Amino acid sequence: MSIVVSLDAGTTGVRALAVDEAGTIRDFRYQEFTQFFPQPGWVEHDLTEIWEAIQSVIADLMDVVDEPVAAIGITNQRETVAAWDRRDGEPRHRGIVWQDRRTAEFCEQLTEAGHLDLVRSQSGLVLDPYFSGTKFAWMLNEGGVVADEHLALGTIDTWLMWKLTDGAVHATEPSNASRTMLYDIRRGQWSEELCSMLGVPIEALAEVRPSSGRFGLTADTTALGAGIPISGVAGDQQAALFGQACFEPGMTKNTYGTGSFLLMNVGTTCPEPVEGLLTTIGWQLEENGPMTYAYEGAIFVTGAAIQWLRDGLGIIEEAAEVGPLAASVESTGDVYLVPAFTGLGSPWWDPYARGTIVGLTRGTGRAEMARAVVEAMAYQTRDVVEAMAAGSGQPPAELRVDGGASAMELLLHLQADQLGVPVTRPSSQESTALGAAYLAGIAESIWNSPTDVADRWRADATVQPTADRTQADTLYERWKLAVDRSRGWATS
Repeated sequence: MSIVVSLDAGTTGVRALAVDEAGTIRDFRYQEFTQFFPQPGWVEHDLTEIWEAIQSVIADLMDVVDEPVAAIGITNQRETVAAWDRRDGEPRHRGIVWQDRRTAEFCEQLTEAGHLDLVRSQSGLVLDPYFSGTKFAWMLNEGGVVADEHLALGTIDTWLMWKLTDGAVHATEPSNASRTMLYDIRRGQWSEELCSMLGVPIEALAEVRPSSGRFGLTADTTALGAGIPISGVAGDQQAALFGQACFEPGMTKNTYGTGSFLLMNVGTTCPEPVEGLLTTIGWQLEENGPMTYAYEGAIFVTGAAIQWLRDGLGIIEEAAEVGPLAASVESTGDVYLVPAFTGLGSPWWDPYARGTIVGLTRGTGRAEMARAVVEAMAYQTRDVVEAMAAGSGQPPAELRVDGGASAMELLLHLQADQLGVPVTRPSSQESTALGAAYLAGIAESIWNSPTDVADRWRADATVQPTADRTQADTLYERWKLAVDRSRGWATS
């Protein structure tokens, strides 16, 4: 039996997972890497450190896995940008992370200049520093990156494929390209108008290929050795949508990771923009084949707030403590935490919002703070679902959830009550890694089609909402008041 190695390059760490032909994760290895915060609101990564971490987890995984590797799938933190030299593969700047807000003023200038309609119609996005395009522009205008013939630009998937193939492949795929603010999602190609607007040289960008298909072969400089096909790539949230088997229009998933990302499959026709939401590409399975589109709500901070409780406040020692601690009290005592540490995403798109705690009393303790963080995950998801329902007219009938925080029973119950629909957790919470593996395996005929993926999907738990929505609605109204107090706080 052969395996697919899924490389999951996340925001705070990387993983290598071995997925067998039954769709079972046989083993995995994980390694964190450094987060750099040069200024308030700035977040950077060392690209070389990410590559070295990938090499390390691959080597560690192969020490315990004996089966031959049939293919590699890659899934990655989206919007984070990389710039390097084609001659030697050396980075020309640290990676600027999706959470980074340094281009907020530039986005305002572009909006005031009347560019929002172009951005919305071609890219499906909004003018926000979250996306890659203005980060590339900052690198070129203020970061000292020279736009010469040797410049290579890309997202993290592109960087990893370059390194895995020792510079033989400079490629990406539609789900990642659709997050750059440089890609025309209707025509399926880089937009000359958007690249010109942002001053990004189109010739420095990667070739866009289908999400499932052979991108290239590994070089002998990799921990896997030479000749392994890289055959499936998708941005982490689209990979999770695929791994959750959301193949029919209207099927919806939410991933609770560093942030939370709610995606709804809307079919193969690109829909019109919806206020507060993004239109994005889910995947493309073959050359010249149809795109699968999705509506998305992007929430910047959910799991990162748990890290903040651990690393910033010292309230917990391990992230796993937050669930039991939050469940140890019946309520927060009317305390609300809005984790707008890097602004607010969907549906507010306010880069000047900042983290806010309201309702503190002398009775507020560690447990109330932990519960406020968990409740904020459910409230922020409802913010997005309500915008999706209002704009698209198609609220989800069920929410499939994954990511680390989905292990918390308390969160599942809070989420079901807030949405009024069943919340289902799959038997494997590794939907993102599985999605990348399935895309690679379909390309290499390990699996025949998405139908094989759907056949392998299993539910672990389904939580039904409480019939009486009165308390959930009352709590949500208080949450919206807290959000109002967080908005527009930062002046720059």
